[in-house]
Amino acid sequence: MAAAAIQLKTALPSLPDGWSAEKDFKPMGSLSQPTSRAIEPVGPHFLAHARRKRHKRTFSEDERIQAEKSAKKTEDEDVGEISEPEDPMMLQREAKDWKSQDHYAVLGLSKKRWRATEEDIKKAHRKKVLKHHPDKKAAHGQEENDQFFKCIQRATDILQDPVKRRQFDSVDENADKEPPSKKDVQKKPGNLYKLYGPVFEAEGRFSKKQPVPQFGGADASREHVEAFYNFWYNFDSWRTFEYLDEDVPDDNENRDQKRHQERKNQNARKKRKAEDNQRLRKLLDDTMALDERIKKFRQEGNKEKNKKREEKEAAEKAAKEEAQRKKEEDERLAKEKEVADKASREEGKKAKEAAKNAAKKNKRTIRNAAKDGNYFAEGEPSPKDIDQALQDTDALILKLDADELAAVTSKLQGKSGADVKAVFQAETKRLVEAGKAKDGELKTFS
Repeated sequence: MAAAAIQLKTALPSLPDGWSAEKDFKPMGSLSQPTSRAIEPVGPHFLAHARRKRHKRTFSEDERIQAEKSAKKTEDEDVGEISEPEDPMMLQREAKDWKSQDHYAVLGLSKKRWRATEEDIKKAHRKKVLKHHPDKKAAHGQEENDQFFKCIQRATDILQDPVKRRQFDSVDENADKEPPSKKDVQKKPGNLYKLYGPVFEAEGRFSKKQPVPQFGGADASREHVEAFYNFWYNFDSWRTFEYLDEDVPDDNENRDQKRHQERKNQNARKKRKAEDNQRLRKLLDDTMALDERIKKFRQEGNKEKNKKREEKEAAEKAAKEEAQRKKEEDERLAKEKEVADKASREEGKKAKEAAKNAAKKNKRTIRNAAKDGNYFAEGEPSPKDIDQALQDTDALILKLDADELAAVTSKLQGKSGADVKAVFQAETKRLVEAGKAKDGELKTFS
C-alpha cells in the first residue's frame, strides 16, 4: 500500500539578537550535494496503521483482537508444558492469606519447586496470567474475581525475589522428603540407599557448599562414605526462618511493642534453627545405624586392627625370644670365656712356674758351671777368687732374661775348665756391646 506524502509548513525559529555568522559560526566542513532516494514505509507501527485502515478498526479494537491472538498463540505454545491440574480449593483462596499459600503450586511449579529456574517462573506466571486475568474472564462471560489473580501476583513477586524466595524455600514443607521407616529399609537389601538418597538430596538444597556429595550405593568406597558423613556432620546450612515471623506492627507510636515482637521473632528463629540442627543430626545418626557399609568398614577395620595387634604381639614375642636367646648365648659365651680365661690363667701360671723353675735351674747350672770351671782361676782358687767369681756370676745372671739364661745354659752343656770361662766371657762381651753391662764391670770375665 502506497502512503500519501504529507507536507508540513512551519517556520524556523528566529536567530537570537546580536548573532553573527562571522563571529559565532565556525564551519567544520561543507555540505554534500543532495541525493534523491525512494523511501518506503516499514516497521511494526506502519503495519499496525495499515491493519487498522484495512479492517477499519479503532485503536482499542485492534489492540484487544491482537491481545486475544497473542494469548491463544501462547496457550498453544505452552499447552505441552501445562501438566498440573489446578485444585478447585486453591482457586478459592483469599489474597489476604498469601503467607499460608504454596507459591509453587499457585504457579503450577509444585513438581519443580526449588529446582525451578527464573525462566520457569516467568513462563509459569505468563500462563497463569493469560488464564486467570480478570479482563479475560470478563471477556468470556465469567464472573470477575481477582482474588486468585492476586495470589498469582504475590507468588510471582516472592519467587522472583532471591531473598524472599530463599525465605520461602527454607520453610517449604512440600519440598521435604520424610525419612523412611526402619521397617521399609529392612524389607529388601539395598532399600536404604534407594530410600535415603532422595532425603539427602532434598536436604542438600540448604547447603552453602555445592555440589553436595551423593549418598551412593552399597558398592561405594570407604573414602566416598567417609566424605559423605563428614560433609553432613559438618553441614553448613543457609536455612532461615524469617518467613514464619509474626507481622511487626507498623506503628511508630508503639515502638516498645514493635521491639518486643522483633525479639520474639528472633528467639523463634533461633529455636527453629536449633530444632532443625537436632533433626538433621538425628537423621544422620539413624542413617549411620542402618548403613551396612559402615558396619562392613568397621568389621574390616577391626579385622585389620586385630591383624596389626597380632602382628605386634608376634613381633614382641619374637623380640622377647630373641632377647632371651641372646641373653643365654651371652651367658654361655661369658661362661666359656671365664673357663677359657681360668684355663689360660692356670696354664700361664704353670708356664710361669715352669719358666721360673727353669730359670732357677738355669741359674743353678750357671752357678755350678762357675764351680766346675774352677771359679775361673788358674791353679787352686783362693777364697777371694771364689768370692769374686760367684759375685760376677750372680751379676751376670741378673742381667740375663729367661731366654738368655736358657741360651747360656745350653752353651755350657758339656763344657769344663777354660771352655766354661770362654762362654762367660763371650756372654759378658755381648752384654757390654748391647749396653746391658759396662766394660770392666764383670772383672772375672773381662
